Amino acid sequence: MPALPAGVLGSVLDVASAALVVVSAHGETRWRNRAAERLLVDLGRELTALPLAAATPDGPPVRVRCPMAGAPPRYVEVSCRRLPDTDLLYELTDITERRADRHRADTYQWRLSRIEQLSRVGTWEWDPRTQEVVWSPTMRALLGFAETAPSDYATYRSLLHPDDVALVESTLERALRDPAPFAFTHRIYLADRRTLRILECFGEVLTDQTGTPVRVLGTAQDVTETRRVQEELAYLAEHDPLTGLPNRRALTARIDKVLDTIHHPDAALLLIDIDNFKDINDLRGHAVGDEVLRLLAQLLATRLEPDAMVARLGGDEFAVLLGRTDGERALAVATGLCDLAARTPLLVRSEPLRVTLSIGAALLDPGHDHEQLLAHADLALYQAKGEGRDRARLFSPEQQRQAALRVDVVSRVRRALDEGRLRLAAQPIIDLADEQPRSYELLVRMPDDREPRLTPADFLPALERGDMVCELDRWVVEQAVGALAFARAAGAELRLDVNVSGRSLENPDFGEWVVGALRARSVPATQLGLEITETTAIANLTAARRLASVLTSAGCRFSLDDFGAGYGSFVYLKHLPFSEIKIDGEFVRQADRNSCDRVLIDAVVRAAHGLGMGTVAEHIDRPELVPVLRTLGVDRGQGFHLGRPLGLDELVRRSSALAAQPTLS
Repeated sequence: MPALPAGVLGSVLDVASAALVVVSAHGETRWRNRAAERLLVDLGRELTALPLAAATPDGPPVRVRCPMAGAPPRYVEVSCRRLPDTDLLYELTDITERRADRHRADTYQWRLSRIEQLSRVGTWEWDPRTQEVVWSPTMRALLGFAETAPSDYATYRSLLHPDDVALVESTLERALRDPAPFAFTHRIYLADRRTLRILECFGEVLTDQTGTPVRVLGTAQDVTETRRVQEELAYLAEHDPLTGLPNRRALTARIDKVLDTIHHPDAALLLIDIDNFKDINDLRGHAVGDEVLRLLAQLLATRLEPDAMVARLGGDEFAVLLGRTDGERALAVATGLCDLAARTPLLVRSEPLRVTLSIGAALLDPGHDHEQLLAHADLALYQAKGEGRDRARLFSPEQQRQAALRVDVVSRVRRALDEGRLRLAAQPIIDLADEQPRSYELLVRMPDDREPRLTPADFLPALERGDMVCELDRWVVEQAVGALAFARAAGAELRLDVNVSGRSLENPDFGEWVVGALRARSVPATQLGLEITETTAIANLTAARRLASVLTSAGCRFSLDDFGAGYGSFVYLKHLPFSEIKIDGEFVRQADRNSCDRVLIDAVVRAAHGLGMGTVAEHIDRPELVPVLRTLGVDRGQGFHLGRPLGLDELVRRSSALAAQPTLS
């Protein structure tokens, strides 16, 4: 070891914390202090092993990596200074921990920056004393500023939407006055001063020991797209996406609000239904149906006062909430809407299309809620439809009484069905050529002990408003198939016909279920026929075609009942493969006296025979009708003159007994 420099200076340098080494111009070590000795021991190497020459005299310090056996490398910073006597003074500093601390700090900063970028959350720091604002790189990117662009509070304030300046400044003022975390959402223009975004900000005020605010730290996140989606969802929650009208939820909320504020009926609800809308969807497609709904929504709005609320409840059902009205005016408005729709063609794909409306009106009663109001309007709508559609009706207590009767009727039928008290009667359908029965139509009878007595005309319309009619249809089919199986086992070949409701017609599985029921009892499909009314078929052509295809392919008969009672359009016959057409009694009853009826019957017979269908005349109640109908070419007939209904059980018993009689040779 070379000698220490003489005097006090040498003593001081020897105990200095910095590692110092003096090297001659020829590279000989002239002196090193105790710190240098300790450093070399820590590094586990001789001084000559260190690349001291890498440090340029009076130049910048260099960093030297020192590998360690079985341990992480150490790092030494070496700087060199010239001494007056040409010697060189080297200062060695172990920077391993400092370098590690810096690396950790750099890594944290990088991680924070990446998190900001990934979450699109920028951070900012504001000095309220100098008005200086420091934005993180992500914050600058959010606002569209370059990294070198200046930032201060005045710049930030100038970008705020004018309507949001007061909100931001009042929030900051409160936070500075009473330091606490704060939050606000505001609109701000980007650096281009054209693009408007929405930022959600959270911040906190930091104070010194005296409580004086010295810094405000905050975050900002661009929530523009989130707000847009939220607004769209909020809009869709209250509006119909097809027409843009308020939906049921919005309507009922408005009704409840009106009911909370009125003290006597001075508002009304109109419930609107498009007549035979399924025809449009079935014949022209759902795209045309949707366009009709959109155009009708626009048409309704043109006739109503600005304060009226038009809503779409779903399907083809609309509603209108009228203010400042009474029953007479509400009915007048509803009638006006019916007239407007009937005389205004809707231009769909360059083709005019006319629709008619049925409307039920009901006054808002402060003692009711929106459910009762909708129920009242629905009862009035039911009456409008029942009276022929294309009209408006106002709710009255009598309608509610009738509804209560319907509920009672349904309850009676339910009880009779559950208790096995329903009965079936069979009315013969006679071949007019030989006056022999070809089949029997089954009619439901309900022999309960209550008054008034209920006929099918009394209870079937009520059942068709719900799902119970489907259950009844299946019960009748099961009874028919059971009777056919029993008679067949006894050697009798009966043919039975069952009426099917519109609700069962709409069930896509009903046809397969009927065929399956026949196969399960080994009954030939030719022994069972199903009937649907003309109005039922036309109301759902697609379902009628589907059911007809399934039944006729299996061998069942499929009849169109009451032809002429509804639309009486021959156009529909070519779309539906019926086995036979049953001519409505309206044309039959006076056929021997009214030439017009004979002409119409003749037209039906010619059309049916031309399409390969048979014909049945209904309601033949006088003997004079038979020869006239036979002359017109009608194949079969049905009515009290030809045969009254008898119980199905009795028919099966008689048929079985007749089949058991020996045949005379």
